[in-house]
Amino acid sequence: MENYALFVDYEYCSGCKSCELACRNEHDFKPDQWGIRVLEDKPWQLDDGSWEWNYIPLPTKLCDFCKDKIARGEEPSCVMHCQAKVIEFGTYEELLPLLEKKPMGYIVRP
Repeated sequence: MENYALFVDYEYCSGCKSCELACRNEHDFKPDQWGIRVLEDKPWQLDDGSWEWNYIPLPTKLCDFCKDKIARGEEPSCVMHCQAKVIEFGTYEELLPLLEKKPMGYIVRP
């Protein structure tokens, strides 16, 4: 799986946590375990009076990119079930152009 990565565009994550649920169901994790976890950057006010409130999907050490699904030619569960379509899977080379266009995203590799 070393050639693969996830691109996460957290600017548009709605915080629905469907990626967490899909991952937990796929891997039969315990209720206090996550392969991906949505962190909440609570609302805080900027100097110009506007507000920031972000949800940030973050893969954990338990994430294996759903290697069994990948072997069958399917996407990882978090990607397939993301309601906002902010998580993408591919090779690092495929995803790097997305990062160049999108400063509010990041690429995660194992």
